[in-house]
Amino acid sequence: MKYKLTAIYVLAALLMLTVGIYSIFTFTSFQETSRDKDEEMLDDRAKIHLTFWRNKGTELENQAYEELVADFNKEHPTIDVEMVPIPYGDYELKLRTEMAAGDPPDILTIDTPTLALYASAGGLLSLNEYMRQDGHIEDLATPTLKGITYEDEIYLSPIAESSVALFYNIHLFEKAGVPLPSKNPHDPLTWDEVLEAAKKISALAPDITGIDPAQGFPDGESPSYFKMPILWQFGGDVLDPGNQTASGYLNSPASLKALQFYQDLYQKYEVANVELPEEALETDRLGMTVLGSWMVESLSRMNPDFRLGEDFGITALPKGSEQAVPNGGWSLGISSETDYPDEAWEFIRYVTSFEGAKKYVEITGDVPARYSVAEAFPEFNEYPKNIFVEQAQKYSRNRPITPAYPVVSEAVKTLFEDVGIGGKDVNASAEEAVNKINEELNDLD
Repeated sequence: MKYKLTAIYVLAALLMLTVGIYSIFTFTSFQETSRDKDEEMLDDRAKIHLTFWRNKGTELENQAYEELVADFNKEHPTIDVEMVPIPYGDYELKLRTEMAAGDPPDILTIDTPTLALYASAGGLLSLNEYMRQDGHIEDLATPTLKGITYEDEIYLSPIAESSVALFYNIHLFEKAGVPLPSKNPHDPLTWDEVLEAAKKISALAPDITGIDPAQGFPDGESPSYFKMPILWQFGGDVLDPGNQTASGYLNSPASLKALQFYQDLYQKYEVANVELPEEALETDRLGMTVLGSWMVESLSRMNPDFRLGEDFGITALPKGSEQAVPNGGWSLGISSETDYPDEAWEFIRYVTSFEGAKKYVEITGDVPARYSVAEAFPEFNEYPKNIFVEQAQKYSRNRPITPAYPVVSEAVKTLFEDVGIGGKDVNASAEEAVNKINEELNDLD
């Protein structure tokens, strides 16, 4: 019995010793874990946190930005950039609301035609010094540089440029006996040649449309982006070079000729339709359409059986008396309210530099804003991407850079709807648009 009690005491002592040792180790481990967490919290608080808002684009654009942000954060341990992609239809309103409330993001993307609106209101930090010292502006085409400049100050840094071209259905061209267009970016069809081709294609069957001349009639900025070039191609314009008046420009003989031609495609010759079936080009129900450079990759991904060179082709945008295409796109800027302008610039510099833009273009296939990046990709010197690059560098124009641009854009959209859908008198519709624009421009004085 005594022996059994002794054994029990020994076992109890050993158990207490084990518990004690375990408690010591557990407490020590707890202390170390707590200390690690505290250090992480301190490290996190020591970081500079930047918010980055951007217009949510295509799947490939989103992927490119996600990778660039992740790379930047990894290479810059003292800076943390949080990206917030916002749907296109909500972006402008949300951004302007937060700016008015004094709580904008540190970094943001701006569609270049709206630059003057934000810069004139004091919402954007000038990047002039940053860009001239470290932005390699000599690597940007003159129209691109002009599009990110307001009152001689550079406010944005671009990563990609935009351009559009005429996409055509090869099968419908062959059935209609229409020769395939040139692959030379400097040898576009004339609008008269396009009209004749559209007539022959439309005559093939009642459910076949000859041409969608400027991306139909959507909302937003798309109408101005796709339709202003028609004015330019016929020698017209929207505003005077100083962006002071629409009188004598939007209602000039050249602009009226462009508007009448556009109307005739719908109303007189009936080779264009207001409504088109989905995937009309891909299903042999549309002969020609104007699409952006970003659609080259998207068409291939969405429709693997619709092949470039076999099913569809691409040629330069048509010309009237001259060749002209739109430019501009979403570029990066810094809020004037940020507490960390240097760190925000470091992010923008990183993303829009040669290496950053190169990665972006590798993923998206978009036309790069920089000459050097375009030269780094052999395909941009070859058909069909050379069409977009050559047009962007040699024939592109900016939409008017003025704080009144939202009104200008809306007036142009309404004008083309009135003459295209409504069949209204071209002269009267142009005068109405001129008056709307001039009223807004006069209010700026």
